[in-house]
Formats: sequence, structure tokens, C-alpha cells
Amino acid sequence: MESYVDTSRVSIRPIFKPLARDMIEKNHYSGRLSSCRYPLGVFYQTDNQHQFFDETEEKLIGVACYGFPVGRRVVGSIFKEEILENKNVLELTRLFIHDGYGKNIESHVISASFKWMKEFAPNIKVLISYADPEQSHDGAIYQATNWIYQGCGDFQLAPTYSLRLTEDGDWMHSRSVYSKFGSANPKKMVKSIGHTFWLKKEASKHRYIYFLGNKKENRKFRSVMKHPKMKYPKNYKHEVEIRKIEVDDNKWKK
Repeated sequence: MESYVDTSRVSIRPIFKPLARDMIEKNHYSGRLSSCRYPLGVFYQTDNQHQFFDETEEKLIGVACYGFPVGRRVVGSIFKEEILENKNVLELTRLFIHDGYGKNIESHVISASFKWMKEFAPNIKVLISYADPEQSHDGAIYQATNWIYQGCGDFQLAPTYSLRLTEDGDWMHSRSVYSKFGSANPKKMVKSIGHTFWLKKEASKHRYIYFLGNKKENRKFRSVMKHPKMKYPKNYKHEVEIRKIEVDDNKWKK
């Protein structure tokens, strides 16, 4: 059985973005680095003597990436009143840590990042993050660090779809679909594609928020939350919905 992480050996500090990108692209399931204003490297103190200094070596074992949310209306989706600006909100866009360094290391790193933000980025008052049901994630690490759960899918303006051009082909994510065809609207894609294709509705993500203000600020934040705090999800299952879109003379075949 894996033992708990030795927190005395773990530390975080900023690293160069290219290093963070390389680690995410090689190891994270998404394969890409998203918005990243603060790439925080996760370091582990080993028992090996440093080659040049009278100390033991540190090993980079992971990275937590915080960036400004892409959407302009993020603050408006969190609060009923305009009490903050988007520059006061960061999203935890990527988190990766190599296996084998003890249980609960992700939770420890997230907690350590709270302290780092309060010291080095005091203008940041709210953190936001999402858990992807398609990856069997329900946000266990956010639950372990006391984030506020706000539900699944209530914040998405419209459903998004992955696309497959053949019955047994690879799925193309909605971001790539929009880039390739100029629209993610199935009816508008018909003319561009011109033949039968398949759509898979992408799962709505669980949303979590965390307040970094002082006690007075956090009380105010909680009092004007747009969405109520909800019970943490447990054993959430995403049902896959796939549609076959038949095309006849570049028109949607009903």
C-alpha cells in the first residue's frame, strides 16, 4: 500500500513556461498547455547528494499551472454583484505530478499553491477549476482541499460536440472542429463536410471555486455567490451520447 506523501520533502516555486509546457505535453492526458500565467513547479527533495553543493538534490516531479480564465464573463458567473474583475480570478488549468511520491501529494500541492498565491499574487481573490467526467474525474482533489462545488453543466452556454468523420475514426475535439470548419454548429458543418459524420456530446464539467481573500472578504464573497454551494459529487457517471448525421445533397437529412 502506498504511504502518504512526506510533505517535508515537497516544495513549489515558479518555473519557466517552456519547461512547464514540455512536462504537460509529454505527460498530461490533454497533451497541451492551456492558459498559464503562473507555472508552479513541484519539487521533491531526494536522498542523493548534490553534485556541486553541500545539500541533497531536488527533483522536478510535476507542475501546477494557473492562468486567467478565457471567458470574459467568468466573474459574472460566480457573483451576483460586480465586486471583482477578471484580473482577480485565476483558473487551475493543468496539474500533473509523477506517480510514486506518496498518497495525497496532489492535495498537498494545491494547498501549498494557496499559500504561494496569497504571498506572491495577493490581487488574486478567487480560484476556479473544472473536473472532466469524460476522464472519470469528479474533483476528489478539490474536495480534499475544501473547494466550493457549484455543480456540473450549469455554466455552459451551449453544448459542445466532438466530431468523427468515419464510423471507426478518431474523435476530433470541439476546439479543433471549430478551427477546421469555422463552426461547431452541426447544421452549419453539414455543408463543409458534405457526407455522413458522427457527433458525440462532450460532457459538461464539474466546477469548483476557492476564495483566497481574508475572512471579511470571503464572507462577502459567499454572501453574493450566484450559485449555491452544492454537495460534492460521488461516483458520478457520464453517459456517452453519439449521433449519426446523414447528409443528402449538402443538406441535413431528416
